[in-house]
Amino acid sequence: MATRSTIAIKHGNIIKAIYCHWDGYIEHNGFILDRFYQASPKVNNLIALGNLSSLGADIGEKHDFHDKLEHIEIENITHVSTQCTFYQRDRGEEKAEFRTFSSEEAWMDYYDGSGVEYYYLYDKGVWYVSEYRKTFKPLNELVTKLIDEAINNGV
Repeated sequence: MATRSTIAIKHGNIIKAIYCHWDGYIEHNGFILDRFYQASPKVNNLIALGNLSSLGADIGEKHDFHDKLEHIEIENITHVSTQCTFYQRDRGEEKAEFRTFSSEEAWMDYYDGSGVEYYYLYDKGVWYVSEYRKTFKPLNELVTKLIDEAINNGV
């Protein structure tokens, strides 16, 4: 079963967003965004390529949609693909481009119909996350907490 998410960047009052089908939970997509997508140009490049099947540690290059990709381990907590898999770039699907919204509310309203559970927003150099449209929280704080818990539990 997929854990759907949406990943967005805010430019003033404009939000550019994409959908991601797999592994949207904080322990996976949250880790990847927090660790590998900290620069605004890289986030913009990610969004520019449109909707994702799966988020990887790097944007990567065009590949066959069904290829098994190399994986890496992050903080002994999760394994992630070395590169992203996009619907348009890697599968050739049309109409998988990013979408633009005039407000956070409009962005979240649109993706509610897609079964999205996690809303990731990059704003002024900081990642935020909202689970099921609850309050946005700084992603780094949640990732740090997960790492601390894993260390304390001997993972």
